[in-house]
Formats: sequence, C-alpha cells, structure tokens
Amino acid sequence: MSIAAIVLAGGRASRLGGAAKPLLEVAGRSLLDAALDAARAAGCAPILAVGPEAETGTDVVWLREEPPFGGPAAALAAALPHVGGAELVLVLASDLPQAGEAVPLLLDALGNEEARGAAAPPDDAATARTIDGAVLVDGAGREQWLTAVYRAGALRAAVDGVETRDAPLRELVGGLRLIRVPDPGGLADDVDTWEDLERARRRARKEPDMADSPRHLPPEALDAWAAALRERFGLEPEQLPISLILDLAGDVARGVARPAAPFSAFVAGLVAGREGSTPAEIEEAVQAVVELARGWEGAEPA
Repeated sequence: MSIAAIVLAGGRASRLGGAAKPLLEVAGRSLLDAALDAARAAGCAPILAVGPEAETGTDVVWLREEPPFGGPAAALAAALPHVGGAELVLVLASDLPQAGEAVPLLLDALGNEEARGAAAPPDDAATARTIDGAVLVDGAGREQWLTAVYRAGALRAAVDGVETRDAPLRELVGGLRLIRVPDPGGLADDVDTWEDLERARRRARKEPDMADSPRHLPPEALDAWAAALRERFGLEPEQLPISLILDLAGDVARGVARPAAPFSAFVAGLVAGREGSTPAEIEEAVQAVVELARGWEGAEPA
C-alpha cells in the first residue's frame, strides 16, 4: 500500500529551555533526521515535516501549522491535504531517537492484519478492513499517538471531526480502530528534557549503568532525589542532568579510579558554574573531564 509520512517538528521544547529540539543529536544524527530516515526506509512518499524549516539529510516538504505551535491536531490538519493519494500515513514526532526501530513494528503489525483479513472468511475479512491503523503502546500501557500509522481516510475524517485545532490527540484519534503494538523495550522513549537526551545518548553508545552502585539503580530511580536537590538549592532541571553526571562518573571510575569519580563530578560542576551553568556549558565541562579520563594513563600532570 502507498504510504506518506508526516513528521511533527513544531513544538516549543519548553522543558529544554526553548532549544531547537529536532536538531539535537544522538549518535551523530539529529532527532529530526532519525524520524525522516525512518520514514524514508519505510518507503514513504511524500515525506512532510510540519514546523520551523531546518536543514536535513533527507528530501522533505516543509509545512507550517496554523497557528504556529498550534499543536499536533493543527499540524496534521496542515499536512493531510499534501499526502496525495497515499493510502496510509505514518505519523512520527521529531524527538524519537529509535524511530527507525519502531516503524517496522507498526507496519508489520498492520501488514499481518491485512494478510489475516485476506485469508479469512468474508465476515472476518470485512472486520479486518475496518482496521484504521496501528499505534505503539509503551510499557505503561499508554498509546503513543505520534508513533503510529493510520489509514489516510480515517485520519482525515478524525481531523475534520474535531471542532478546534488545539484538540488533544486522544480526542482526535482515540476513537479509531487501531492495532495496539507493544513496545518491546523503550522504543517510544522521546526526548523532552536534557536528562532524556543524555539517556538516549547513553543507550546509543550501549553503555551499561555504573556497576559500582551497590543497588544497581537505573538513572530514573534518582528522579525523586534530584527533585529534592533542585528544590533545596533553587536549580532548574537542565542544571542537574542525572544521566550526564552518571556517565561522567562511570567513565572516570573505569579510566582512572573509583574514588576519582565523585571528585571529578565536583570539578565538572565547579567549572560549569564558573562559566555560567547553562546546559551547554555543563555538557562541555563534563565532556572535557570524560575525554581526559578516557585518555588517562596515570601520568603526572605538568
């Protein structure tokens, strides 16, 4: 079946301080290009992106929702008139580092349903033809409406059926007959915060969690403690990037010595504070310490 793609890239990224989130990189590739590459690999044509125009590595038609930053419903309304005769529409957010792994799951699930319908008795085949698409469902059971493939006609009807363009996605597509595709392991994880970005980068590097933690807690388990620290000291979330700091500690512990890890984290914070403590300055200070640790051979400093 012919398939088009709509990539939503028009959010405000408020939890990232207004950064251009689609252009943030994981494993040397922007989040936007990860979504566009996933669409291209699935054979989508055309590929439409809704949001402020940006340079990408993929041919894409840029559109803008009305009003700008009007939300997913407004973005879909802006893009659907341009999908041409495509029978299916792949809808992706532009902040999914693992979009390339999620899309084949959706298309396989829909294809399997089509095959089942083709081989079924007439009544069952008619039921299969009423399937409106497939949506990824995360580990908590939440539908990821922006990691989904929809029948173009069903999606058009859903968009035309809402009264306001700022309607929530659940109201827009929650009534469609969709195959719920289980997420096999965090493919739906998006990037909304600096901690999310560092977690995605760590996953892309296939780096394990620090082995010298006595309880082997994942970074998420530190969220409550991080929240308490932020409240006590008046810090913003981007000033306390959990995964980034844990990455630093792990690299120093492996490359230098375990006792050097907390000391090095303190030094990185001291340097970032001296420079101004913006997210970019924090990351730069941490990266400088990590590079020093990875090349460390025990030589005496000059």
